Amino acid sequence: MTRFSLAIILLISALATSAIAGPQYVDRTGYAASGYDVVAYFDLDQSPVGTQQPAAVPGRADITAEYNGATFAFASQANRSRFLENPAAFAPQYDGHCAYGVAQGGKVPANPNLWRIVDGKLYLNITQDVVGFWEEDIPGNLASSSANWVALDAKPASRSRIPKFKSTAPQQN
Repeated sequence: MTRFSLAIILLISALATSAIAGPQYVDRTGYAASGYDVVAYFDLDQSPVGTQQPAAVPGRADITAEYNGATFAFASQANRSRFLENPAAFAPQYDGHCAYGVAQGGKVPANPNLWRIVDGKLYLNITQDVVGFWEEDIPGNLASSSANWVALDAKPASRSRIPKFKSTAPQQN
């Protein structure tokens, strides 16, 4: 086998490995994003950097869809339909892990009420203090998290609890 052939095989292997998504963060609710509707974030009025965002919208236990090995809950059939048209457009970045945690090199859980949409993508963070660190330099933190995610993506999802957070979602009917 020549060096060129070996290089091609290694490249194909690396591309195949990177295409496999890592596991979605799922907390004790058993749902991605703690049972909150990931499509609804895109309809909320986003608060300016440095101020608290509106609360996440609880999904319903009877309106769900599967994506990336996890169950997502939605507040309406319309939101579920929008999600199914393009799940990657609505699912939280970094498989629902804390964006600042990924920027720092690890997978930690994220609180669905600590969110921000940047360039059409949903990012979650773990605590209000962490939101402050993340918002101090969103472009720099996104550059770091994007670079770190290459090595983190295939690693197991966090199994930690979200500090000082108890989900009220999904809603039962």
